[in-house]
Amino acid sequence: MKTALILEGGAMRGIYTSGVLDVFLDHGIRFDGVIGVSAGAIHGATYVAEQNRRNIRYYKRYRSDKHFMSLYSLITTGDIVGKDFCYRDIPDNLDPFDYETFKNSDTDFYAVVTDLETGKPAYALIKDLKAQMEYLRASASMPLVSRIVEIGGRKLLDGGVSDSIPVRAAQKLGYDKIVVVQTQDESYVKSPEGSLISDAMYREYPNFVRTIRNRHNMYNSQKKLVSELEQSGEIFAIRPSYKTDIGRMEKDIWKIEEMYQLGRYDAESCIDDMIKYLED
Repeated sequence: MKTALILEGGAMRGIYTSGVLDVFLDHGIRFDGVIGVSAGAIHGATYVAEQNRRNIRYYKRYRSDKHFMSLYSLITTGDIVGKDFCYRDIPDNLDPFDYETFKNSDTDFYAVVTDLETGKPAYALIKDLKAQMEYLRASASMPLVSRIVEIGGRKLLDGGVSDSIPVRAAQKLGYDKIVVVQTQDESYVKSPEGSLISDAMYREYPNFVRTIRNRHNMYNSQKKLVSELEQSGEIFAIRPSYKTDIGRMEKDIWKIEEMYQLGRYDAESCIDDMIKYLED
């Protein structure tokens, strides 16, 4: 039986996922495949590299740095998340990423991206993160506040736009047992997105515009699917056990810590049931 871990995005809300994954590392729980979306890809990569508590450490340390995630970065570089600071300075120098452990891992790691030309998701298999870092950046590049990432002639942005919770993709990839980590509580319903601004900014990519406009329908139907498959015992899901108040660009260290600790608490609360699901 092949096991897969699916990690939803959510910008700073994704620190919940980091809490969950650190508990998995504490218990020595590994998967055959990890499929990360946006912030989920960021946290998933650190999990594959087996760097327990790394993400909460540097989030708390650099959350208020103007080069991390800020309007300053957006105005000066075109990216709200600083490209050089977040994808070079931190992993290469300030809080080194373990590229070798990632590269030598038996876990297949996929970063979900959205192709602007087609408006459809793509699943980039990353074997060497240092060489393929642009896929990770593309997966987490939010529309309107990020420059388009070009890789091999393809124009890419945030994977969450086209496949927020890729359960069906995991099944097509041949995974039998699937654990999903969501970053919204059970009651959350996504509202319509898209605007005249996004229509104008991406007018050269009508398929992408349609995907943005339909994102709420896609997300809500995927969330419903997760609940249905969870109830039937086909997948296992972990999500915030209560509604949280944390912004996409949150700077409040206490809210960030609360979200991280909630992830740890929820994971510890269901760890035995999850292990049983994976082993049955």
